[in-house]
Amino acid sequence: MAWYYWAVSLGGMAALVAVGFVNAVLWLNDLLLISPRGQMMAANTTLVILATLLVPTLGGLLVGQLHRGLPRGRPHTPADAIAAVQTRRGRLPAKAGALSGLSSLVSLGAGASVGQYGPLVHLGATLGSLITRLLHLGRSEDNITIACGVAAAIAAAFNAPLAGIVFAHEVVLRHYALRAFAPVAAAAIVGYVLATQLLDQGALFHITEPGVPQPWEFALFLVLGGLGALVAGAYMHAVLAMGQLAKRLPLPTSLHPALAGALLGLTALWVPDILGMGQETLRFATLPGAYGGGELLMVLLLKLAATALCLGLGFAGGVFSPALVIGTLFGALMGTLVAELGGGQETFIFYAVCGMVAVTAPVLGAPLTTLLIVFELTGSYALTTAALASVTLANPLAAQLFGRSLFDIQLARRGLDLSAGRSRAVLQETRLTDLISHDAVTLAPATPLDAAISCLSAAGHGEAYLVDDRGRYQGCVTLASLETLRAGSEATTLADCPETPRPVLDPHSSLWEAMHQLEKVTGEAIAVVDNERRFLGVAYESSIARAFLHHSDALRREEHGAG
Repeated sequence: MAWYYWAVSLGGMAALVAVGFVNAVLWLNDLLLISPRGQMMAANTTLVILATLLVPTLGGLLVGQLHRGLPRGRPHTPADAIAAVQTRRGRLPAKAGALSGLSSLVSLGAGASVGQYGPLVHLGATLGSLITRLLHLGRSEDNITIACGVAAAIAAAFNAPLAGIVFAHEVVLRHYALRAFAPVAAAAIVGYVLATQLLDQGALFHITEPGVPQPWEFALFLVLGGLGALVAGAYMHAVLAMGQLAKRLPLPTSLHPALAGALLGLTALWVPDILGMGQETLRFATLPGAYGGGELLMVLLLKLAATALCLGLGFAGGVFSPALVIGTLFGALMGTLVAELGGGQETFIFYAVCGMVAVTAPVLGAPLTTLLIVFELTGSYALTTAALASVTLANPLAAQLFGRSLFDIQLARRGLDLSAGRSRAVLQETRLTDLISHDAVTLAPATPLDAAISCLSAAGHGEAYLVDDRGRYQGCVTLASLETLRAGSEATTLADCPETPRPVLDPHSSLWEAMHQLEKVTGEAIAVVDNERRFLGVAYESSIARAFLHHSDALRREEHGAG
């Protein structure tokens, strides 16, 4: 029962943080004349122009200074939470989480084209990790508390508890263990209940009795999914490419967000729809005729470019909200084209929603979550079914062309490849250092064969490692090979013995690499050497196998355990 108590508490705290964060962003947007409502309420047009130019620039300047206090000078994101869970490292640092949250609040408040759900997910995950440390829970429980915080944050931000539960399992945990389901569900429900009582925010979009699509339109939804995968790929690669381009800019890193803010403000004077999270743009795009085809294309391209610019040059924020907006604009554009060809006038909203899901699901790598968000926000089974048709093609195509998700691509570029599953990620993150043994026979190359055989026999080992007078590793000999040489060879010392190529390991090698090297070795152990080939010890085959089984069993208990 203790699980339920802390899951409920965590759900409540995550919901309060989410509510406070969302309301603070909305208040800042109105106060700083970034939101359409704030700009409409302002009586002075000159003031609105100045705010559009200066607020994102000064906000970027402040964000750059905040990032100087973060490790590697970058904000932490949901990708960091995923890495912590998938490698069983757990432990998200509270200071980095708080600074990243503050940086995201400034970014969103200043109108940067970034999302709010990514920061909320990371804040929820950081809260979960913090509770684990306070309660002195184990590494396995740490993963579940992180998932609880994520589920509660999503449930509170979207008013969608089912989507929160599935997102935590689908994206963060990547398994559906019974022992994790109950606490994650409890946290999500508490987050939802508190949010619906405290967070009086408007629905993402309003649906009033959508029409019924014709059977042939489902083929269009499928095609729309395929095209949406290409848009999602363009979005992901634009964000990543801008990040690479930023490294070559002749400016201090702390000034990059200010540059992005200045460029964003200049463009927003022409097309203000690209400012901020874009919720109003999203709602507007779901209304038939609100935008013309040309306007939809222009806002779509500029929103994509603005988001890549802001995220690539260092503003803190998520990728989810911009993906929702870009996907909806894309779907609305497709719906407009179909209407101009004489069909789909009554089902325009279906195209907008299908486009939204077709772009968002590949970016997040979470098709079930995005479908559930559609269902929980609209309550429409027909819309959800149409969205399912789009996701059917969008996710597999995007995975083949670009990768499972933007989070996975980011982690792969940091050296953590999750494409082969969690077990490989854990083994790649486990260092060999603890397995190094000094219980090995080392001999000088000048040692006579008879002396070497006597030494090995006395020590009870079948292998000896040749180490010269400078401590450098020279090779390995086995007792069996020495006995053979003594009987039929002219060799008198170990240096005269024919050398058999054998792999060595670095002390920082991973358990995954050690397992692969074992495939090339028939013997007791593998020598461990440093960069200058100084002999440091050996890693026994039995130790490597035991460590592999230990980690494999721990993963199986986490992913299939019931409590």
